[in-house]
Amino acid sequence: MRTLITGAAGSGTTTLGRTLADIWNVPFFDVDDYYWLPTQPVYRQKRTASLRLSMLTKDLDGARDGAVVAGSVVDWGLEIEDSFSLIIFLVVPKEIRIDRLVKRETARFGAADREFIAWAAQYDEGRLPGRSLAIHETWLSQRRCTVMRIEGGIPVAESLNRIISLRRDQ
Repeated sequence: MRTLITGAAGSGTTTLGRTLADIWNVPFFDVDDYYWLPTQPVYRQKRTASLRLSMLTKDLDGARDGAVVAGSVVDWGLEIEDSFSLIIFLVVPKEIRIDRLVKRETARFGAADREFIAWAAQYDEGRLPGRSLAIHETWLSQRRCTVMRIEGGIPVAESLNRIISLRRDQ
């Protein structure tokens, strides 16, 4: 089973994804590892769309027992976008997301990048290019698999219980 966990930056996709992959004993793939070239400082140079698509496709094809992917794959190509059995969409209030991001960025890099935080904060309104709530909602409405919404920034354990319950019922 291929599962995608998506949502705004700071919504917890990576944390939930890693935990779910561990529980299911399947590989975990973070979209950022495919989207961005390794640079110093990080997250400055993007890979080409064709390269990131081929890299993720190769890794997913090698994951025969399923995988968990975290991040946004909007406009990556139907080969990836329609390859999931389950998509989990995390909807978390802006205040919680931004607080998480500032803490994460400060812990990783010594300070939070103001441009990145401003970009992440506008997700609900979609004023800047890239990921937004409207883009995600439109994209999700076009998917053929089950889409599960988890709202409110609930604890990981509760999210896991909901996912496992849904999977059991399918």
